[in-house]
Amino acid sequence: MQNNLHIYNSLSKKKEQFKPLHAPFVGMYVCGPTVYSDTHLGHARPAITFDLLFRYLMHLDYKVRYVRNITDVGHLENETLGEGEDRIQKKARQEHLEPMEVVQKYVNLFERNMEQLNTLHPSIEPRASGHIIEQQELIKEILEKGYAYEVNGSVYFDILKYNEKYKYGKLSGRILEDLQSNTRVLDGQDEKKNSFDFALWKKASTDHIMKWSSPWSVGFPGWHLECSAMSTKYLGDVFDIHGGGMDLRFPHHECEIAQSTAAHGKESVRYWMHNNMITINGQKMARSLGNFITLDQLFSGDHPVLQQAYSPMTIRFFILQAHYRSTVDFSNEALQAAEKGMQKLMKAIETLDKLKPSATSTVDIEKLKIKCYAALDDDLNSPIVLSHLFDGVRIINLIAEGAEKIDAAGLEAIRCLFNTFVFEILGLKNESTDKGNEKMTDDLMKIIIDLRQTAKDSKDWGTSDKIREELGKIGVILKDKKNGAEWEK
Repeated sequence: MQNNLHIYNSLSKKKEQFKPLHAPFVGMYVCGPTVYSDTHLGHARPAITFDLLFRYLMHLDYKVRYVRNITDVGHLENETLGEGEDRIQKKARQEHLEPMEVVQKYVNLFERNMEQLNTLHPSIEPRASGHIIEQQELIKEILEKGYAYEVNGSVYFDILKYNEKYKYGKLSGRILEDLQSNTRVLDGQDEKKNSFDFALWKKASTDHIMKWSSPWSVGFPGWHLECSAMSTKYLGDVFDIHGGGMDLRFPHHECEIAQSTAAHGKESVRYWMHNNMITINGQKMARSLGNFITLDQLFSGDHPVLQQAYSPMTIRFFILQAHYRSTVDFSNEALQAAEKGMQKLMKAIETLDKLKPSATSTVDIEKLKIKCYAALDDDLNSPIVLSHLFDGVRIINLIAEGAEKIDAAGLEAIRCLFNTFVFEILGLKNESTDKGNEKMTDDLMKIIIDLRQTAKDSKDWGTSDKIREELGKIGVILKDKKNGAEWEK
């Protein structure tokens, strides 16, 4: 398929035609969550944004390696100032758990929520704690090139030295002179040459739990380092796309650029992409601000500001209704409107499945298809795609009413159009159909379990064991309980 995809490059501040470095292969890295609390609505925005990109690139026949990291060490409470406790260690202390228990608990929750939102699994999902060696090797390279220095077991990136040859601030637009005048010297941070230098490796205090041996000290890596190390490990020194939330442009992504350029003598990322924030009452929704609503709360309706529960596909539709670079303000009214829009779209698809072809056609589906592709090619303009699909909804309803006609070829074309854009690319699902399928599955499993119980009551152990074994082959586990057997995937 011909590629006319243009994406907004945050580095050049303009839309550029997407040309992969090694077509048909595409390398894409996206900053994932720091796993120390429940997944909230703000996390859904980048997950759905880059899932849309992932889906569309694959639809364009690219072979995409999508890497999304898990931050499970090194992210301090106030990373901009380089102070505070490690976020995961703090949560572990509060909940009387091991740090990796905290990590696993919230990774499991994040992945469950992502499946509910119908986001595809990344190709690789590396953890920072599993790449300590790679991060230490990157520090060594930066030290050898003269862009870092060691003090008392900690290693810091020397921004002034870097700025002699390269430009720090090119992504975020931050001016080094402003950083010099506005960054205060912190207690315990006077060992740095400049207050705005950032840590590559921090010497750990005696009470710090997550720490590793290194050539400099027993300590832990800086937060920015993990993405530079893991992205280049899995995608090469130069790769196509790096994505994340707009709030990560500074300092996180700015520091990534500096680290990779210092180590390799060239920038690693060709296209930087940033989604905008979800706001609530005009303020960014964030855990640090305490104004977030978790995805589980949205799905259950269990939050004081929620008037009702909202399904995962309502949330996905709500996010896709806005362009990824625009802000989205949360409100019950906006979510209820998204719910109605989603229901209208799915009802039209159900109607489409029942339509019969006419001998002639009065509608042109090809024009609609061209418009949908043009919208996606224009920096993933999902709200425009949806508007064109609702033009298709109007056509479907007119055909159903007899006001328009469609022949067999046209009917096949419009069904293909909706399957492609609604389900394959936008990643929406018909939840009413899913619920019906789930009920049918439950009913069938009850019949199978009852048949197995009849076999056990008759001491027909061969049939009983065969049922269990055959179910196991298709990923269904039976668990015998006091009150009968239960099943799970």
